[in-house]
Amino acid sequence: MQNKTLGIGVIGMGWMGQVHARSYALARQRFPGDGVVARLVICSDNVEVRAQSARETLGFARATTRWRDVIEHPDVQIVNIATPNNLHVEIVEAAAAAGKHIFCEKPVGRSPDETAQIEAIARRAGVLSFVGFNYRWAPMVLHAKQLIDAGKLGQLTQYRGRFFSMYGSDPLGLLSWRFDREVAGYGVLGDIMAHVTDMAHYLCGGVKRLVSNSHTFISERPLPIPGKGTHYSRGAPDDPKGAVSNEDYVGALVEFKNGARGTFEASRSIFGPKNQMAFELNGTQGALNWDFERMNEMQLYLPDDDWGRDGYVRLVGGDRYPFHGRFNPGDGSGLGYEDMKIIEAWHFLQAVARERPGAPSFADALAVAEVHAAMIRSWTSGGWEDVTSLRRDTP
Repeated sequence: MQNKTLGIGVIGMGWMGQVHARSYALARQRFPGDGVVARLVICSDNVEVRAQSARETLGFARATTRWRDVIEHPDVQIVNIATPNNLHVEIVEAAAAAGKHIFCEKPVGRSPDETAQIEAIARRAGVLSFVGFNYRWAPMVLHAKQLIDAGKLGQLTQYRGRFFSMYGSDPLGLLSWRFDREVAGYGVLGDIMAHVTDMAHYLCGGVKRLVSNSHTFISERPLPIPGKGTHYSRGAPDDPKGAVSNEDYVGALVEFKNGARGTFEASRSIFGPKNQMAFELNGTQGALNWDFERMNEMQLYLPDDDWGRDGYVRLVGGDRYPFHGRFNPGDGSGLGYEDMKIIEAWHFLQAVARERPGAPSFADALAVAEVHAAMIRSWTSGGWEDVTSLRRDTP
């Protein structure tokens, strides 16, 4: 493939927007010679100082407070959305109408129906899409996928996925937009259960039916100052408070289409795990488990005829595993969160450069949304619900 330059416009220059900008810039360094060059053309943020700071520190040619400027810029081929969730539909509509390819952070929509709407908009416009299900790109997860696809674990029987994070465990944690139903939509269902569900789809396949419940443990939080801090920031005991309007916890029992059984669980108010995106998977011939808090390790059980070696083996990351050598050449030299985002950005750039769909796309986000719609129905019915299609023929 001849060298191809792709112009990048990033909308939303908070922490995640900055991560994306760095990832595009570093993709060429980590994957030299692939023929694709990402150019940071323009960024936008409603807080001007944040937009200008991103331009100065990250290397954008231009910064603006008007997100439509990003879409209207003639040198932008990729629109990267890292805004609060309530803006996603409007931005996707504008970007798709302009023929721009779209990267959108999860959750794609504030609700399953909104995700279905967004997927239909992009599909009808014929633009390529990608979604930030970045945990797929950890080298040890990619190795787990290789083992599963090669049949090393046999028939899959049980899957347990979870995402436990303490970011909402402090009652004095600020009432950021993530706790506001109007802006974020659902709480942990979209924010972190989305990763659990996507990972299960990636490794174990589609979900047939489920039963679910949800709960809000911390009902009010200190009000934030607009434009300052992150969703990890902390207020004072006497600060004015507002109501939390979405859920802190979601759990589900699931039955997969392939007959496997399992559990999904997500909590932002749990006390203990810091950032535990993890899964355990069992088959008829083997088993494995992975935990993002130890992302450069995997526990693997593939027994043989020697009972003296019967037990889990700890695999340690190294350049024998997918993409690891792009970052560190030696065994035991660990990768981090932003390295996964660089691998993610590289895959999207390759898809756009070759003008062919990549994954995870809005279609994968829709599959996640269909599972979440069944969870929401189960919260009301109190019983098992089938996972059904939300795909729209029209937006």
